[in-house]
Amino acid sequence: MVTWEAGEETGRARYTYRLRVSSAALAGLGAEWARCRWIWNECVAMSRKVHGLNRDATGKVTCGPAQLDKLLTGARAVMGWLREGSSVPQQQIIRDFGRSRAKALKDIQAGLPMRQRAGMPRVKRKRDALPSMNYTRRGFRLKDGRLHLAGGVTLTVVWSRGLPADPTSVRVYRDSLGHWYASFVVETALEPLPATGAVIGIDWGVRKPRPPPRTRTIFPTPSTAAPQPRSWPGTRSRWRGGSPCVGRPRRRATGPRPRGGQGPQEGRQAAAGRRPQVGEDGRARLRPARRRGLQAEVPREVDDGPQGRRRGDRRDQDRVDRDGPQARPHRAPRAPGPHHDGLRTVRCENQARTPLSERTYACTACGAVSPRDKNSARVMLVRAGLNPAGADGGSPPGAPLPEAA
Repeated sequence: MVTWEAGEETGRARYTYRLRVSSAALAGLGAEWARCRWIWNECVAMSRKVHGLNRDATGKVTCGPAQLDKLLTGARAVMGWLREGSSVPQQQIIRDFGRSRAKALKDIQAGLPMRQRAGMPRVKRKRDALPSMNYTRRGFRLKDGRLHLAGGVTLTVVWSRGLPADPTSVRVYRDSLGHWYASFVVETALEPLPATGAVIGIDWGVRKPRPPPRTRTIFPTPSTAAPQPRSWPGTRSRWRGGSPCVGRPRRRATGPRPRGGQGPQEGRQAAAGRRPQVGEDGRARLRPARRRGLQAEVPREVDDGPQGRRRGDRRDQDRVDRDGPQARPHRAPRAPGPHHDGLRTVRCENQARTPLSERTYACTACGAVSPRDKNSARVMLVRAGLNPAGADGGSPPGAPLPEAA
């Protein structure tokens, strides 16, 4: 993989190659990374300490790479474990820390949003941080196709292509899959391509682009919504603002709290007593509107079911018990709609129109008597050509008789 970094007159290209790491080299890289990680964490601790001192102090204390290099020199003089490793990657990790901290401070001064800031350097934990060490020219060399690092670590490079020039630095790192790579930085001269005057374009292949699709309003707006019916006087409106999409919230009681001895039920009853009611004049105004709405409806025969019939019969019986037999309602029979074509049996083709209130059908031609629903089911099966067994022992005229195979 090649990555270009352009300068004024010269550029830097980065070539990345895969590494073959032996067990001895892996141990050496692990020990070197442990020292570099410890130095990074010490730099983070020093940066936080300096930040705390600058809060109250009048003079600002800096924490740049120069100050950290002095601390590294003192630490190597005291700690033998740190002195066993090469100083090149240790100094380079201080440079990396300085660039990271400078970028974070620059974003803070620029006032960038939090999501766009790089953030201050954090502590590198052993189980989370991936090894990454940088070596300059005096910290590595290439010999016989192999990479020799300071500290006696030798690595085998898988050369997919050759380097155009001698590298100035190399970064050895490991990815999340455990693979090791070496990224070499090579200085190269910029060679701009000659101008050809040609341009790159895209031919759609169409003369007129298709217009965007029209948007459809899901919820009606006050300007486009149909007018909603007004609520009857004396009743609370179910919707707010005439829109059928937003329910009206329940209002809280804003009056004084009920006095001692009155619970919530008594309070609601007292509030309902103060609410204005609709008088007889209001009901009289509603009757013409309701009559106009009822006249617009088309009468049709509807079977309300047993519960609806029981409620109507009970209401009629209460009226008879109160006013006498003369109060029994006399309902005028209404003709069924065009979708009611009467009833017929499976024995004959006689068709008779019967009201829905009669649940038992008796044919006047053949004398067959059966429940209304069962007779309709048998007729539908015969029309479908199924000819069920035991369907009143009959079959439609002209149907072929079943023959044995």
